[in-house]
Amino acid sequence: MTDARPAVTVEQLRAEVDAGRIDTVLVAFPDMQGRLQGKRTDARFFVDEVLRHHAEACNYLLAVDVEMSTVSGYANSSWEQGYGDFVTVPDLSTLRWIPWHESTALVLCDIETTDGEPAFAAPRQILQRQLARLADRGWTAYVGTELEFVVYRDSYEDAWNRGYRDLTPANLYNTDYSLLGTGRIEPLLRAIRRGMTGAGLVVESAKGECNLGQQEIAFRYADALTTCDNHTIYKLGAKEIAAQQGMSLTFMAKPNQREGNSCHIHLSVREGDEPVFADGKGMSKLGEHFLAGQLAALRELTLMYAPNINSYKRYVPGSFAPTAVRWGRDNRTCALRLVGHGSSLRVENRTPGGDVNPYLAVAAIVAGGLYGVENELPLEAAYTSNAYQDQSAPHVPTTLREAAELWKSSDLAAAAFGDDVVAHYANMARVELEAFDAAVTDWEMMRGFERL
Repeated sequence: MTDARPAVTVEQLRAEVDAGRIDTVLVAFPDMQGRLQGKRTDARFFVDEVLRHHAEACNYLLAVDVEMSTVSGYANSSWEQGYGDFVTVPDLSTLRWIPWHESTALVLCDIETTDGEPAFAAPRQILQRQLARLADRGWTAYVGTELEFVVYRDSYEDAWNRGYRDLTPANLYNTDYSLLGTGRIEPLLRAIRRGMTGAGLVVESAKGECNLGQQEIAFRYADALTTCDNHTIYKLGAKEIAAQQGMSLTFMAKPNQREGNSCHIHLSVREGDEPVFADGKGMSKLGEHFLAGQLAALRELTLMYAPNINSYKRYVPGSFAPTAVRWGRDNRTCALRLVGHGSSLRVENRTPGGDVNPYLAVAAIVAGGLYGVENELPLEAAYTSNAYQDQSAPHVPTTLREAAELWKSSDLAAAAFGDDVVAHYANMARVELEAFDAAVTDWEMMRGFERL
C-alpha cells in the first residue's frame, strides 16, 4: 500500500505563494460532528506566521451542538471557564490544494490546549490514540469508507427557505448502478470527482443508489487516519461543489422514508506488509478475535457509529441497514460483513450512516477489535441466512437514548477511551435528546392540529 497522502510540501506552497498563485490557506480541524471548522488565512500570513506559531480558535468548537449553540455539561469549555482558546497545530502531511476554490490550499490540524496538552475530546486525536494502541503491536489499520448522499436540484438556500419540503431529487426513480441515471447529473459528479482528485484523493468510481437522487462516489482505501481526513474533506467539498452548481446534497442518515444514506466502513490490519486477519487457510485466529471483539462491543459503542437522532431511522428490516448484531461472509443483512480474501480480507461495518464522524467510528472499530484480541474472544459461527429474521441476536440500538445509556455505562468504552471522553460524548447525546424532546414536529401538527 503506497502513501495516499497528498504530496504538497511547504516548499511548494511557499513557491506558489511567492508566485501569486495561492493566496488563501484553509486552517481546518474536524469537530465533534465530523465537520471541518477553522479559518481562511491569508497565504502569506500562513507561511510567515502560522507555520511557526500555529493559530488559535475558541474552545467552544468542541462543546457545541450542530447549530453551534453554547450548551451546558462539558468539562472542557463553558461560560464559567470563559470560553477561552485552544491551539490548532497544522499537520503538514495533510497540506493540499483545493481546486474547487480559486488559489486555495488546505491543511488539517490537531488541537492542543494553550498549555500544550492534547485536547482530549478532539475526534482526530481520539482516533490517533487508538491507532497508537495498534502501533504498539506493530500493526497498521487500513480503512475505506463508502459514503452515500442524496442530490437535489434545489439550492441550499431554496431548500432552507422551503423548510426542506417538496424538494426535487436529481433522479426521479431508483438508479442503482444505472449509467443513464448517473449521466443525468454527470456534470456534478464529474466536478466532485475531479475536485477530489486535485485535492489528493484517489477516486475509484461513482454509481447511482436506490433512493431518489442517491449517489455514491468511492475512493481507494488508505491508512486509517488518511482515510478519515479525506472523508471529511470530501464531505465539505461535495457540498461546496453542489452549491456552486445551484444544487444541494445531503449526507443525512435518513432524509426521507426511502433508503437511508449509509457509510459502510471497511477495515483491515497489517503487520508490515503481512495481513493480520488472514493466514494461508482463511481468517487467522487474531482475525477471529478482532471480529469477535467488534461484535461484543458493537452495542456499547453504537453512539460512535450513529451519533444523531436521525441516525437510528435507518435500522429497519429489509433496508440494507443492520438490525441484528451478527456477522456473515458477504452477507449484507448482518451488521458486520466479512469480504475479500487473502491480503484483502477485511471486515465491513455496516452500522454507520452518512452522518457519521469517521474518526470516532474508526476509533470504535479499532477499540472493539482490540478488546477481542486482548481477551482472546471466541468468534461465533457466521450467520448464513437473513439476519433481519434472527430474533435471538442482540439488536442494534434503535434510538439515540438507548445507545447513549449503553455508552455511558460501558466499562469497555471507559477503558478504551477514558472517562473524560465517555462523559463528553454522553453529554453530546444528552444535548441532542433534550433538543429533540422539546421540539414540536410536523408529524405532531399534522395529526393533532385539527383532529385532537
